[in-house]
Amino acid sequence: MSDLTATLGIRTPILLGAFGGLSSIPLTTAVSELGGLGAYGLYGYDGDRIRSTIADLRAATARPFAVNIWLPTGDEAAPGPQHTTFALALEPFYSAVGVEMPQRPERYLPPLGEQVDAILEARPAVLSVVYGVPSAELVSAAHERGIRVVGTATTVAEAVALDDAGIDAIIASGAEAAGHRVSFLRAAEDSLVGTFSLVPQVVDAVRAPVIAAGGIADRRGVAAAFALGATGVQVGTAFLATRESAANDAHRDAIRRTAADETVLTRAMSGRLSRGVRNRAVRAIEAGGLTAPFPAQNWLTGRFRAPAGEQGLGELQSLWVGQSAPLAVRDRAEEVFAELAAGLPSSPAR
Repeated sequence: MSDLTATLGIRTPILLGAFGGLSSIPLTTAVSELGGLGAYGLYGYDGDRIRSTIADLRAATARPFAVNIWLPTGDEAAPGPQHTTFALALEPFYSAVGVEMPQRPERYLPPLGEQVDAILEARPAVLSVVYGVPSAELVSAAHERGIRVVGTATTVAEAVALDDAGIDAIIASGAEAAGHRVSFLRAAEDSLVGTFSLVPQVVDAVRAPVIAAGGIADRRGVAAAFALGATGVQVGTAFLATRESAANDAHRDAIRRTAADETVLTRAMSGRLSRGVRNRAVRAIEAGGLTAPFPAQNWLTGRFRAPAGEQGLGELQSLWVGQSAPLAVRDRAEEVFAELAAGLPSSPAR
């Protein structure tokens, strides 16, 4: 259908969003098996877990898939004396799920080098990155191993920076999208460009194929993205609502019942701006006025979010939801994929 499919080794230019903490082997491989590019988010994974995860993905599908990592922006907080102060502010949530207030760890995240080494060793078909431009050394090392590199932009300037780095494709992520706003040249609050405006401007500014993301949940969104010049689409919320994802029933219910104007952008759960549901935890943290910087806040809330998810307590989870959530009405990945594929330029009219 486009040079994007040849570049990524896929049949259909439909990509799964890489969910940090919500990726699953079944959903990733389902999208790949259907002819698109499945994706798996490796946020917080150390080298051994990355190798194990990629091995599991390879055992489940022979088709190409992507893995995703977050690049450091240089302002990440390290564990320090303030850890206890920030943890105390969240103590009611720890009590609510029956866990002890967490002690200060040695680190909040594994080193980027450890993650990169494991990925290069495992050689997935595609490495996607957010929150920055991969170094020339990383791009070269990936290409030497046959790994395609995909970057994510929230502004035209970010897309140009990625293009200049020689990556293979660029995801233009509009402000409608669920989850973290992965801006890296300016503050996320100053980079809230909608998909309809962002995609054609990125297409005009770069050489690499452009993948549209944000607000795409059915055939109409796909058709619009291609009309704007995109050669592929990345879809998150519609796939997150399916049974194959790692989202629990409380999260799926939130997707189905949240109107477009009810999603919010907040730093409450992770310390970085993200789009989701303003549930009890978000409201209380925002009202308290004390939020740790990233990744401290993400680590601290993760200590209660995980058991909350196991207990089905949606009010204490990170309920990432995009503005097209009301369109996420299909229960199986195959159904979502078929609906999206119907909007591709070569598909017969409805």
